[in-house]
Amino acid sequence: MKKTQHPSNNAVLGAPKGWDQSELPCGALPITRTECDGIPAVVSYWTPTAEELAALNAGRPVALWVVGSTMPPVALTVEA
Repeated sequence: MKKTQHPSNNAVLGAPKGWDQSELPCGALPITRTECDGIPAVVSYWTPTAEELAALNAGRPVALWVVGSTMPPVALTVEA
């Protein structure tokens, strides 16, 4: 998937402090800082490639990877 600039984006995240770019590159990510039911949230937007769309249409699952040893509360949605 390709990170996508969205009209609501109001910030950019960089690699975490101390991140080793030689081990695993981490580029800038445009985000929208917002709230969900009064709880702070960060949203990034992603556009699937043609190959990914074909895989999704064939019933393949979406995989969410989080670096680290646990999973924070997350959500995957489709922009209306």
